[in-house]
This record gives sequence, structure tokens and C-alpha cells, in this order.
Amino acid sequence: MRLTALFSILAIACAMFVGCGDGGGTSTPSGGGSSGGTDGAGGGGKPKIAVIPKGTTHEFWKSIHAGARKAMLESVGGPNKEPRFEIIWRGPLKEDESEAQIKVVEDMISLGVAGIVLAPNDANALARVVNQAHAKKIPVVIIDSDVATDKYESFVATDNEKGGYLGGQQLAKLLGGKGKVMMLRYQEGSASTQKREEGFLKAMKENPGIEIVSSNQYGGATSDSAFAAAERLIAAQKNADGTLKVDGIFTPNESTTFGMLRALEDAKLAGKVKFVGFDASEKLVAGLNADKIHALVVQNPFNMGYLGVKTMYDLMREKGVEKRIDTGVGVVTKENINDEALRDIIKPDLDKWLK
Repeated sequence: MRLTALFSILAIACAMFVGCGDGGGTSTPSGGGSSGGTDGAGGGGKPKIAVIPKGTTHEFWKSIHAGARKAMLESVGGPNKEPRFEIIWRGPLKEDESEAQIKVVEDMISLGVAGIVLAPNDANALARVVNQAHAKKIPVVIIDSDVATDKYESFVATDNEKGGYLGGQQLAKLLGGKGKVMMLRYQEGSASTQKREEGFLKAMKENPGIEIVSSNQYGGATSDSAFAAAERLIAAQKNADGTLKVDGIFTPNESTTFGMLRALEDAKLAGKVKFVGFDASEKLVAGLNADKIHALVVQNPFNMGYLGVKTMYDLMREKGVEKRIDTGVGVVTKENINDEALRDIIKPDLDKWLK
């Protein structure tokens, strides 16, 4: 598929939220730990939607939170012109803390929330509590990453396999269809990144002139662990003269992309190998503009948070919802980074919604 077609998909997704008013409103923290809070403007009797991310540190999740708040603020109505529901934003600090995330879901079930919007950090581990919520008649909307059960109402996410495939196609194009490549995976149990990795490998198989020299190493849940893993991977693929044995690199999420960027910079190899990453943050966009990253596969986390909560609100009002909602994916390069359709995706105004 041509890039112009991909950007039209992103433009449609972007238009779904850019054209709407913010509705006003405030955010009031609850007394629930450093990684949680209740959004809303008073009104203890309002229904509550729990939004539970995989983690709370990466820019990706801040965009999810901002989109979720926008959906809440759009629900303004009634005589007091206040949002009709509150958001409880709570999740583990790091994305490998499955037990902590399970505990948050269990707490929300015990609290009797009106609905749960969940990004499972482990497809199998979180299935049990999703089933528990279903048994308690608490609807669940899954965002970002799949879960190993069908007891949810809707799945709102990127087509992750397609995203990885687009990344692979872009790397193959940069390499002219030949050369050696390596991939630093994210972490085991993450369904979203596993699909991206599978999509990337599928694209590589379509390019017989490209040899994959490493695809079995994992970066782990943080950018620091990804940096350490990238350093080891680079060391294993160095020639005696300090150059790399590989011509291209792919990483499937924000933390692995930033960890690899740091490792390449420290080894003075940034820009000397074709590098396609995944997700957009201020630091990754800076790397793209500096020719240290050659392309970024971008999804739309703001829209994902927005549509996840909007879908739950529709369920609360007994409106029909789609079982699968695709939030869009495309490839950003230095040449198209300033396209209007991509601007709010690459750098959303988080302060507007998280103030």
C-alpha cells in the first residue's frame, strides 16, 4: 500500500477527535497511590469508568490518558454542565508488572465501577480478571493489546501486525531489498508487540535478499532494560573495526526504539545503519530529524484512549458498539513529518487534556 493511502487512514482517525470541542472540566486526584487518580469534577454519585494502562511512565500512556479525558469531558450535560461520568486512571508503574495490574482490575471490580477500559500487559495473565468482570456484569473494553478471552465488549487498537509489516516494508525499501538486519523484541507476553514482530518478519520473508541475523533478543519493559539489551546486541554484531555486521534494525515499541537509539549513539553508530522504530515521542522525533532514525511506525494513542472510553460510554447508554475498532497506523519519515494529518498524532497537546 502506498504511503499516501496510509496517511489518509491516519487523517480519518485524527479527524475523529480533532473536530470535537473539549467541553471544559477539571481533574481531581484521588487518594490512591502515585500511579492512580480519579478524573472528574465532583459528583460522588456519578458512574465511574476505570481506565487501566499497561504502565504509567511512557509518553504513549500519557496520550492514552489525554484521549480518555477528552471523551469524559465531551459527555458534559445536565443542569450543572458537568461530565456525566468520572474516570479512574490507575495502572502499574512498569509494563512488566502483571500482578500489580491484576490487583488494580480486582480492586475496580470490588469498587463496582460502571465499566473497565483495559490495556492488558500480559494476554494470558489478565484473562482471568477480565472473565471475573464479565461474571459480575461489568463491561470491559480492551485497548492496545489483546487478551486471551472473548469476554469483552470491544477491542480498540492498532492493527499491530500491519504496523510491523509496514515497518518491515520500509526497512526493506531503505536497504534496496538486500542486506542483513536484526530486531530487538519488546517482552514476552505482550500481544501487541508480538503481532508487530510477526508482521515485521512476514515482510522480511517477502524480501529474499535480506538476511535476519538476530530476532530472538528481548528489551524488557523499560527503556533502561532495552538500552542494556541493545548494547549487548550491538556488541555481538560488531566487526573488528567497530562497524556493524548488520545494515538495518527494527524495534517494535517506544522503549525498545529509544533504548536502541541510546545504544547506537553511545557506540557512535547512530545514522550509520538504517533504523526503523515504532511509536513517536519527543526524543524519537528528534532522532528522526537528526537522521539517527530513518522511519517511525506511528499509531494513534490519543485516539485509542478517546475511542476506548467513548465506546464504554456508548455501552453504558445501551448503544451498539463494534467488536473491533481499528485506530490507524502509518509510517513517518523526515520527508512527511510536517504533514498536517500527522501533526496531532506525533505531538498531541497533552497539557490541554491533562491539566
